[in-house]
Amino acid sequence: MKSRNHQQLTWGQPPRLSSEREVRRTPPCSVQFATVWLFVLVAAILPASAATWTINAGPTRLVNGAPVLFQVKPPTKLESLTGTWLTHQLTFSYDASTKTWFALAGVAFETTPGKYALELSAQPAAGKRPLIVTRTFTVAHFQYPQIKVELTVEKKFTEPNPEQLQQAEESKKIKQDYLSRVTPDREWDGNFAAPAEAAISDVYGSQRIFNGKAQREHQGLDFRVPTGTPVAAMNSGTVLLARFLYFEGNCVVIDHGQGLLTLYFHLSEFKVKEGDQVQRGQIVGLSGGTGRATGPHLHVAVRWQGTYLDPARLMQLPLP
Repeated sequence: MKSRNHQQLTWGQPPRLSSEREVRRTPPCSVQFATVWLFVLVAAILPASAATWTINAGPTRLVNGAPVLFQVKPPTKLESLTGTWLTHQLTFSYDASTKTWFALAGVAFETTPGKYALELSAQPAAGKRPLIVTRTFTVAHFQYPQIKVELTVEKKFTEPNPEQLQQAEESKKIKQDYLSRVTPDREWDGNFAAPAEAAISDVYGSQRIFNGKAQREHQGLDFRVPTGTPVAAMNSGTVLLARFLYFEGNCVVIDHGQGLLTLYFHLSEFKVKEGDQVQRGQIVGLSGGTGRATGPHLHVAVRWQGTYLDPARLMQLPLP
């Protein structure tokens, strides 16, 4: 399935992905990469003629709540490349066609504006010392839509009785166990696609109010679909969860590797089971209104190593 839903975002596209120093206008849906040349810093003293590295970050304007693709082209052949970004561990994959290493990461919604370091640890050919390269990136603040959505749901979701509270706690434990897992191998390949062909009814980052009580920001993207609409996997991966949870209803969680998950909530029916291998575009369930939902719709979320990212921005990011 190709992602053709981007034009349907009712609140408009994410901010223009262009360099902060760039003055010419950029097409609204384009994503560019800032190229940075860095000298290699090694524990031992290197000669002045040490080769340079090329490090790309896309999009060029990093903001809170958004995914980021790091691409690294070293001056020498490496056996492996890892990194640290905002306390998260990164494992880079190698693209032989471009001789570039890449890793998908993110910036948490709560991240304050400022400069943050990407620290790379490279292992050259056997017998050579590891190389350490550090690059500082600026994270800006993005003002997400301040849409106060007044919603009414069943009282059991806002004022649960002891039995319902126990059910909610059991679901919470399941999520704490499964959603914190980080598998070592990358399973996603190429761009992430929209899970359904439909308009967007609510966006990432909006303020929600249930039965008069303010909730935290909306952590996903809602598609306006009737019950029974096929829901497709956004990329290849392994089904981590396919079961009923108290607030999420019937939900499917796909593990795309290295801590990257996509989550599909409020389904009326499952089309996969836990442990299944799925491909981008494969039907994983049918939409519905189970769990804490005001009506039939599809809620999709993207979670990277414990933090929720904007699914719309992930679908717009060109990936290897």
